[in-house]
Amino acid sequence: MDTLTMEIEKEKRDEQHVHQAGLAKSHSESVLASEESEHDELSDDSFDEEAHKHVDYSHYTKAQLVALIKDLAKDNNLKRVDAVVKDIKPLYDECREKERSAALERFISTGGVAEDFDYKGDENDIAFDANYKLIKDRRAQFHRQQEEQKNENLRKKQELVERLRVLVDSPDHTNQFEAFKELQKEWRAIGPVPTAQAKILWANYHALEDRFYDNQSIYFELKELDRRKNLEAKLELCARAERLAGVEIIKDAIRELNELHHEFKHIGPVPKDDKEAVWQRFKAASDAVYAKRDAYLQNLQQELNKNLEEKSKLGDEAQAFASFNTDRIKEWNEKTKEILELQKRWEAIGGLPRAKAKDVNKKFWTAFKAFFNNKNTFFKKLDEERESNLNLKNELVKKAFDLRESTDWEKTSNELKVLQQKWKDIGPVPEKFREKVFKEFKDACDYFFAQRRGQQGKVEQEQIDNLNVKTSICEELERNAQAGTASADLLRDLQDRYNSIGFVPKKDISAIKNRYHEAVEKFVAAIPDLTEDDRSRLILENQISDLKKDPMGDRKLYQKEQAIRKKIQKVENDIALWRNNLEFFGRSNNAEKVREEFNDKIKVATEHLHQLKQQLKLLRTA
Repeated sequence: MDTLTMEIEKEKRDEQHVHQAGLAKSHSESVLASEESEHDELSDDSFDEEAHKHVDYSHYTKAQLVALIKDLAKDNNLKRVDAVVKDIKPLYDECREKERSAALERFISTGGVAEDFDYKGDENDIAFDANYKLIKDRRAQFHRQQEEQKNENLRKKQELVERLRVLVDSPDHTNQFEAFKELQKEWRAIGPVPTAQAKILWANYHALEDRFYDNQSIYFELKELDRRKNLEAKLELCARAERLAGVEIIKDAIRELNELHHEFKHIGPVPKDDKEAVWQRFKAASDAVYAKRDAYLQNLQQELNKNLEEKSKLGDEAQAFASFNTDRIKEWNEKTKEILELQKRWEAIGGLPRAKAKDVNKKFWTAFKAFFNNKNTFFKKLDEERESNLNLKNELVKKAFDLRESTDWEKTSNELKVLQQKWKDIGPVPEKFREKVFKEFKDACDYFFAQRRGQQGKVEQEQIDNLNVKTSICEELERNAQAGTASADLLRDLQDRYNSIGFVPKKDISAIKNRYHEAVEKFVAAIPDLTEDDRSRLILENQISDLKKDPMGDRKLYQKEQAIRKKIQKVENDIALWRNNLEFFGRSNNAEKVREEFNDKIKVATEHLHQLKQQLKLLRTA
């Protein structure tokens, strides 16, 4: 046979083996490849996305979301990172947009124009964006590396196929089987290749494998032995796959089953008579696990729907808390216990269907956060009021401390009592300062009142002595009035002595004052050769002198002056009225008699008016 004929036969054999390999794939090995492709679509990661308990980040603060994305930026599990970032990115953008809108409103309310507004965000925004970009860069780099690695794997496998083709076509069978097994080992060690080239590459590889075994008639026994070993290995994989039906954690069973499929695919061919049976056994074991997974997912969906119903009810209950408001701390604390109990019931329920989870969670946690925002606003305002109260009470402490050494007992006592009343009216202060500031205020007040009590005995005795002296002056006024020895000079002397005396006991003030005034009136009445004007003037002088010593003297003098002015005005009006009436009576029959009566009234009133004006003059010069 010439060289050209040999080449044509070689090409025919290659085509035949490729065709046979394609048929074999559709009947046996291709079934495994297609099953594995299907199982890859229902891989461990896909299962996790449907069945794992949904983590709720909607109640996270910006700082917590930043801390979470920082941890994600260091996590090498990119599938998990992508899933979490997909959940938290919209939440963070929502928080950022709320802050931006609030900043824009403040900017406009202070006179700014919306077109000039430039929102730069805070440190949390910078940190979040930086870590988000880092994750995107890592993901892009990972995918680039994966593609580069797949291309490199393709190159290596294409090179290995060519080496296998050379080995299959080589007439030298020395150590050929060992070289073939080494090539198989290398093939298994090389990772995945781009999907577009995977099928044809796999078909070429298996076609060459079959050609190798067919060409190795001298090594047929080794071939059969190798296939029997492959059969034993695949039967062991079948047994392991069958045991997975009893694994409780479906996620673990699926992950291990995927690993078994990978091993099954790469073990190599088995005897043709056993090929279909071993595959059907392995497939049946796989289907049992998938059926259990499907049942689990169905039960899980029912459970999630039940959770949805229960959590929707709790979301409705939470709405009442969003609008709750009161000015009582006790009611806030009671309501806080209620909503925290509601939160425990919420968290005990479990996950939700993904399609509904966002809306249901948002409804509950929005009400939850609204309640605590209102509560924080209330207590912030309360803290501000208590801080203000503390400042006010510290001022009272300072005033009380400044008064504590005063010896003006009566005045200072009244001032401290006013301070004490103000203290009661101010309201509570922050708890950590309550006892301290109260003790300082109480100590200052107690010190003054203790000092005053120490002087009380001396003051009481002094007031009793003053009462005795004033009583003796009253007795002297009464004796002189009775004896007829009263005079204006003696009255002024006794008056000065009386007014120079200090306080008397409080219970005797009214009695001694009344006795003194009565004694003065008797004394003045007993002074000989005085006109009525003189007597009135002396009594008024005495009253004015007495009022000057009164703490409210200025006010009482003013009131007395106003009373005299009213009397003067009334007398002047009466005189004017009577004079006007005289002209009218001049035309009557009894005119003379009536004129005399009115003239007498005018005369008396004129004299009284003169006295009142003298009294007013005396008051104004006092």
